[in-house]
Amino acid sequence: QHSAARALARRQHNVITYGQLRAFGFSRHAIDHRLARGRLRALFHGVYWVGTCEVTQRAWWMASVLACGPDAVLSHTSAAALWGILPAGRALHVSAPRDRRRPGIRSHARVLAPAEITRCRGIPVTSPACTLIDIAAGLSRRELEGAVSEADKLDLIDPETLRQELDGFRGRTGLPKLKRVIDRHTYVMTDTELERRFLPIARRAGLPLPLTQVYVNGYRVDFYWPELGLVVETDGLRYHRTPAEQAEDRRRDQAHTAAGLVPLRFTRAQVRFEPGHVEEILAAVARRLST
Repeated sequence: QHSAARALARRQHNVITYGQLRAFGFSRHAIDHRLARGRLRALFHGVYWVGTCEVTQRAWWMASVLACGPDAVLSHTSAAALWGILPAGRALHVSAPRDRRRPGIRSHARVLAPAEITRCRGIPVTSPACTLIDIAAGLSRRELEGAVSEADKLDLIDPETLRQELDGFRGRTGLPKLKRVIDRHTYVMTDTELERRFLPIARRAGLPLPLTQVYVNGYRVDFYWPELGLVVETDGLRYHRTPAEQAEDRRRDQAHTAAGLVPLRFTRAQVRFEPGHVEEILAAVARRLST
């Protein structure tokens, strides 16, 4: 019984419950004896830390889930910290079908679909998509963009897949905000629409009419001002470009720089959603090149 209990505790980040110990044959007296000797430490009612060293963050997460029942999962900012997309905070968030209020745990009573539940490092947790929706309402746009980017970099879920999955969710508080953030970075713009939106920005920045979709240094560029030696390229049918695409972008920019040109690169989402920023950069570069 001892070896089996120890093995289970190790799989649960050195955490075990009263019910599990009883199932392994430990009597109430044996459990109380281990608590008195310090071999067990109560983290929550009926949930114990095994050992004498400092309790780890993952142990607290596991313990909070076990304290709320077999159908509970880590959620919200606690889930985001477990996934690695937000730093760990002091609050312990757990979701379960029924209200499982426990001292020290922020319980969220809700029924989650099977696709919204998974495991990370052995801890039951909301899926990356569900987690991002849950944390969206409490984050600024920039913080939420950072969380989405971090989830992408960790290969948890890419923004295009996330955007598709969001259509399957209804009525979540953070859903509209997350959709707006994702839509800014998965925004698709045709070449015609790009020119229609970009050319007025360039005019407001004081630039003359550029050549469009012409070949410069062997590459087809979006906008070119030969009199200024300025090339503007736009990225952007995806949230982020693949390593191969990024390497090609660098080669293009290097070829233009080697030829004495100034390459500028904006995303198409910036042209659509941040025209003031694009205008400011264009105006500053144009002033420098005109002197």
